[in-house]
Amino acid sequence: MKVNLDLHIHSKYSAATSSKMDLPTIAGEAAKKGIRIVATGDCLHPRWMAEVRKLPERGGLFWLGETAFVLTCEVEDSSRVHHLIIVPDPSKASELAEKFSCRAASLDSDGRPTLKMEPPEIADLALEADCLVGPGHAFTPWTGMYAHHQSLAECYKDRADQISYVELGLSADSDYADRISELEERTFLSNSDAHSPWPNKLGREFNQMEMSDLSFEDLKNAILRRGGCSPTLNVGFYPDEGKYNRTACTRCYRFYSPEEMRDRRGRCECGGLIKLGVRDRVEMLADRPAPVHPDHRPPYLHLIPLAEVIAMALGIKGVFSAKVQKTWNELVMGRSEIEVLVEADLSELEVDERVADAIGAFRSKEVFVEPGGGGKYGRVRLLDHSNSTKDDDQRSLFDF
Repeated sequence: MKVNLDLHIHSKYSAATSSKMDLPTIAGEAAKKGIRIVATGDCLHPRWMAEVRKLPERGGLFWLGETAFVLTCEVEDSSRVHHLIIVPDPSKASELAEKFSCRAASLDSDGRPTLKMEPPEIADLALEADCLVGPGHAFTPWTGMYAHHQSLAECYKDRADQISYVELGLSADSDYADRISELEERTFLSNSDAHSPWPNKLGREFNQMEMSDLSFEDLKNAILRRGGCSPTLNVGFYPDEGKYNRTACTRCYRFYSPEEMRDRRGRCECGGLIKLGVRDRVEMLADRPAPVHPDHRPPYLHLIPLAEVIAMALGIKGVFSAKVQKTWNELVMGRSEIEVLVEADLSELEVDERVADAIGAFRSKEVFVEPGGGGKYGRVRLLDHSNSTKDDDQRSLFDF
C-alpha cells in the first residue's frame, strides 16, 4: 500500500513553534491533509516523550485516531548543521537522550537541542542506538550540511557510508540533488519541518512510500529500499519558491550572482548581508551538468498547499480568511487535501469555478514562479496565457 509520510516536524516544546503543536491537533490536521504517518519531532524532550508514551503503540508507531506517529528528533551540531534522526522506540530515544545530555546545555530547554558535537559523533551515537540518521534540509543556507561542507564524506567522515537519506529542504528537489553523484544511492526525503499544525505548513512537503504494513520496520525498509518497500513519490515546493533559492540580500532581497557577491565581499549596496542561494550552491557542488536520476529515484511532484491555491484563485491575500477556510473545509469534506490536489475529478468538485480551474492549472503546469532569496519566499502565480514567460522545465501533476 502507498502511504503518505511527513517525517520532520517540531512539537510545542521547540523554539518558535505554535502552542497548538500538540498530539491531538497534529493527528487531526495530518488526517485532513492525507498524511498517515507523521513525525513526533523532539523525542529527546522529556515532557514531550511523556505525552507520546501515553498513546497506544503498535509496530513501533504510536497511534491517535487514524494517524500514526514515528519517533524523530532534529539536533544541531557545533557548526550549526542540522541532523534528522528517526528512532525505533522509546527505549532507544531514552538511550540517545542520555548519551547526548552531557553534550547539551539542557535537553529540557528546547525540543531541537544544540549539541557540542561534530557530525561523525552524532552519527555514531544514533547508529549505535539503531536509529536512522541523515542531514536535515541539506541544501539550506545557515544550517544545511552543504552550507558548511563540500560532501557527505567531509561531514560524516567514516560514517558517511551509513547515512541512508538526505532531506532536501524547501529550496531543492531531486533535479538539484541528482546533479551531485555522491547522493546517487541515498534516499531523498521531502518533509515539512512544520512549526505549526495548519495545512499550509504540516505536510507542505511529504513523501509517499510503498509499505506492506504500518510499522517502524516497514518505514525503515522503505527508506533503505528493501523487502519490497521503497519511496514512490517526493512531493514539495517548486525549488524557486524557497526563501533561499537565489543568492540575495537578506535585508532588501536584491538578487546577485555569486561573482557579484564575491566582488562585493558579501555585502549589498544597502549594507545588508548577501546570502548564497541554493541554486548557486548546487552549481558549485555539482559534478554533473544535468541531473542523472538512478532507477530507484521516485518522481518529484511540485505542489503548493490547497489553501494557497484557493487564496490565489479567489484573489484573497490570507490563507486564514473566512472565505478561504470555508472553501477549504468544503473541498476536504469526505476526502483529504492531497486527494483534492492530486486525484479528484475537477468536474465533480462543488466549488467556485475559479478554484477548480486553479487546481487544474497546477496539474497542467499553467503556473509561474517568481524566485525567492535572502530569506523571502518566492511567489507562485497562475500563468497568464498572454504571457510568454512560462517555465517549460516545471513539471505538472500529469507528468507522472
